[in-house]
Amino acid sequence: MSKYEITKSYTVRLRERGQITIPQAVRDQWARGTENPEMLNLVQIGDALFLSPKQALLPELSKQFSAIMDEEGVTLADLLEGLAEEREAIYRERYGDAS
Repeated sequence: MSKYEITKSYTVRLRERGQITIPQAVRDQWARGTENPEMLNLVQIGDALFLSPKQALLPELSKQFSAIMDEEGVTLADLLEGLAEEREAIYRERYGDAS
C-alpha cells in the first residue's frame, strides 16, 4: 500500500476560535516520522484542506549542499576564502564606490 492512499478518515470539529483537535492516532503516527511533529503545513486546494507534518528543510539542504561540495572537491575553507572580497563587490555594485 502506498503511503498516499486513504487509510482512514476522521471527523473533527472546528471550534469557535478556529481550532481543531487532531486525533491521537494521527498525532502518534506523525510523531514517529517527523523531527518536529508540532509544526504542520496546511494546504488549501479548492474546498479541500490537506494537513501534513512540516519537514525541517535545513537538515536536508545541508546534506545536499555537502554532497555537492564533495562531488566538486570544494571545502568550507574554499568557500570562505573569497567571501570578504565578494561581499565588498556586491556592496559596491549596490551602493557605488565609497572611495
